[in-house]
Amino acid sequence: MAAKIVLISLLAMASSLAMASDPSPLQDFCVADKASKVLVNGFVCKDPMQVTAEDFFAMGLDKAGNTENKVGSMVTAVNVNKLAGLNTLGISMVRIDYAPRGLNPPHTHPRATEILTVIEGQLLVGFVTSNTDNGNRLFTKMLKKGDVFVFPEGLIHFQFNPGHTKTVAIGALSSQNPGTITIANAVFGSKPPISDDVLAKAFQVDKKTVDWLQAQFWADNNN
Repeated sequence: MAAKIVLISLLAMASSLAMASDPSPLQDFCVADKASKVLVNGFVCKDPMQVTAEDFFAMGLDKAGNTENKVGSMVTAVNVNKLAGLNTLGISMVRIDYAPRGLNPPHTHPRATEILTVIEGQLLVGFVTSNTDNGNRLFTKMLKKGDVFVFPEGLIHFQFNPGHTKTVAIGALSSQNPGTITIANAVFGSKPPISDDVLAKAFQVDKKTVDWLQAQFWADNNN
């Protein structure tokens, strides 16, 4: 019986480790060596003796992103691709700027939970749960300056500025490289395109509607 308990405990520990977004570091730091041609899950480590303070430093989040686009928002990310010292640390951050009526469209981060706080303005935020017998539940909240909201890993979520002034938010994510899948872009703007027969059936619309939507996102993705 004791052996069974130990085995179950070990399996539970292994399962929890396997489900973690990023592997835990095994040393103080592992600054990404982006010049290396070795392919690993993440980046190989730079020689510690060549690491400097600059490897842990980034700048630019004081500058507003350009929101003059179709959705009226801009995400400025600080992840391992911009800040090499984040490699293996399991964290990154973003600044998000929203024009009046600006939207950060429904999207997911396949490798990270996100926690977001409003620095200026207001936001209508929300996320939708995965498929269940009770359907997909929407959790939504209106945020003002100083409010905080969390989006669970992998779930579809959005932020919308309903006001007539700009909004700024800061988000932290539990991965050095959380990834982003914007739902509409992925579904209607994939390369090559998903069959309109498939999308017409999935969305319960005619193929002309699907073709029109695909044309909008293909035009955006090929500009």
